[in-house]
Amino acid sequence: MNEAVELRFSPIFLKRLKGLAKRYRQIETDIQPILTALQSSTFPGEQVTKTGYTIFKVRSKNSDIPIGKSGGYRIIYQVVSPQIVVLLLIYAKSDQSDVLVDEIVEAIQKGFG
Repeated sequence: MNEAVELRFSPIFLKRLKGLAKRYRQIETDIQPILTALQSSTFPGEQVTKTGYTIFKVRSKNSDIPIGKSGGYRIIYQVVSPQIVVLLLIYAKSDQSDVLVDEIVEAIQKGFG
């Protein structure tokens, strides 16, 4: 039996989530399947290269603007160990087309505590 993975949230992730939640009321419901997958040691998404860390980017739907995953949210997370995942960044694809490697590295360096 696998132990549940501990999810940690960077301050940048929490700040962005709070801002997005003001505009998109369903965001927590929309990202919950990803959080559940992460807690069960399933690491969805595509690996982000050139960071020097084990980073993934995953797409999530946005129920408030139902145009599929392509117009939804992007979540960037780091697999620190098989038991610890840190959610680094979240953004709406309609607000930001992509995330720079520098942004990801900055989120890692700012820590989560």
